[in-house]
Amino acid sequence: MNAVPRTMDPTEATGAPRGRRADQVVALFREHNAALVAFLRARLNSLADAQEVAQEVYLKLLSLDDATKIDSPRAFLFRAAANMAVDRLRMRNVRAAAPVDPDHDDWHVTPIPEQHAAALQQWRGIREALDELPPKTSRAFVMHVIDGRDFAAVAKEMNLSERMVRYHVGHALAHCRDRRDRAETLP
Repeated sequence: MNAVPRTMDPTEATGAPRGRRADQVVALFREHNAALVAFLRARLNSLADAQEVAQEVYLKLLSLDDATKIDSPRAFLFRAAANMAVDRLRMRNVRAAAPVDPDHDDWHVTPIPEQHAAALQQWRGIREALDELPPKTSRAFVMHVIDGRDFAAVAKEMNLSERMVRYHVGHALAHCRDRRDRAETLP
């Protein structure tokens, strides 16, 4: 059965009496949760992961003692969420790159040199696709996707708005996908 994860109200997270910090977290949850989940979903490409990371952020806020002063709670909320999203993406990459246990007898089906050759061919295809794009679009894509820099850092270095960087990266991704799809359908 495919269950949709339910986002829990932070007031349900603890059985302890609510304090000033808990009231602040509840207010943040009510005011910013939809935007926070949308923000995380864009970064993680998964609603379930976005909701889970958002919940972790609220729990992190709840775990702070009341003496901890946060000057800008909304900024703290989104910065903590962005950091946790990066951690989640890194963990995904580590898991994806982990070698598969050779429990099966077919581990030798695709020899390493052939995998390397296939990867090089894919990389050439991406490079060719990026060369077809305007320089700004290609550069934004490389800085964000290949170098792993966030949109704000790319925007600052390229002297563009984050929205324009997102546009350029999205355009480059669509172009690369289209080119890949065309290559796969050729006889």
